Amino acid sequence: MLMQKELVQKEMKAGNGMSIPWLCQLVASLSWMASVIVYGSFELGDCLQLLAASAWTVSNIMSYLERLYP
Repeated sequence: MLMQKELVQKEMKAGNGMSIPWLCQLVASLSWMASVIVYGSFELGDCLQLLAASAWTVSNIMSYLERLYP
């Protein structure tokens, strides 16, 4: 049983770079972007929110690529 747990932990570390927290952040940032677009108001505050959400999404994707290709 202990060996199986160690194997799972090794696979998670050496896996494809995805993790539950990373995936949750990606979903949150994409949802934030979508909500700004769906809302349809593009005043200065909305554009700044879209910029922040876009930067967060790009950061998440870059983080993923960094883990894939160290």
